[in-house]
Amino acid sequence: MEPQIKWKDVSSLSIEKLKVTQYIPPKGDYEIFQDENHFKEKLKEWGLPVAKKEFWYKDRHFQCHVTIKGYETYGNNNNTLIIEFPDGEISCIHPAYLKEMQQASFGKESMIFAEDKPKIMNESEVKTTKSSTKVQKVRRVETSPSENTAYSKEKEQSQKIDLPTEKVHFTATVKQFALTYNPFSEENDEVVVLENVQIEQENPLELGLAWCSHSKTLKKFELAKGDLLEFDGKVVSKKLAKGKDTPEEYIVDIPVQYKINNPSKIAKK
Repeated sequence: MEPQIKWKDVSSLSIEKLKVTQYIPPKGDYEIFQDENHFKEKLKEWGLPVAKKEFWYKDRHFQCHVTIKGYETYGNNNNTLIIEFPDGEISCIHPAYLKEMQQASFGKESMIFAEDKPKIMNESEVKTTKSSTKVQKVRRVETSPSENTAYSKEKEQSQKIDLPTEKVHFTATVKQFALTYNPFSEENDEVVVLENVQIEQENPLELGLAWCSHSKTLKKFELAKGDLLEFDGKVVSKKLAKGKDTPEEYIVDIPVQYKINNPSKIAKK
């Protein structure tokens, strides 16, 4: 029988003494945070403490602090977090699972996972590669072939355009207003859907459709359908999620793949 190791911080154990930890590497490129405000906004969205920059990771053998390096988006605007361990390894984890780990009462087994969320993998579901100096790494197993196909198509679409990471200048036209469901507030949030979105640079970049929050700043402009806008902002690949029990005039009938964060220096023509 294997000897049991009590939970303790990873700093007090060498890597060689740690039991096998199943790392789940990201499938490819993942989204990173644009700035500190974006990071805090996402933490709030995931239900994690905004004031923290390090979070507890716990498994049945040990616990340690990890940092959140970025996230992947899949399905209906769901996220998988990319966390970094003290030894530099990165792994995927669902935000709800990491949130559980912050509780003092967190046990050895996962407590929640809805059917449409990634599964926690067991030994029969993963293939491991052994190394004399590193713990085992594992590849993620998708929940079903259909989900895998849908995820791949969405990922392929989002990678067709090489999005700038810095703040850029945009021109766009107001297409309509819409509602998107916020599972944390359990309410719909109002957003502005933009069309003919173009990044103004030496070689202009056409994005087509994009969306942004209908913030207090934007409401001051009393926007209407067809208004021409210029503004600065950052764009990320984030699909607009549908609202719940949404009136017809607030429904978007086509996918909107890009979100514009923190628009500023707004001018209405």
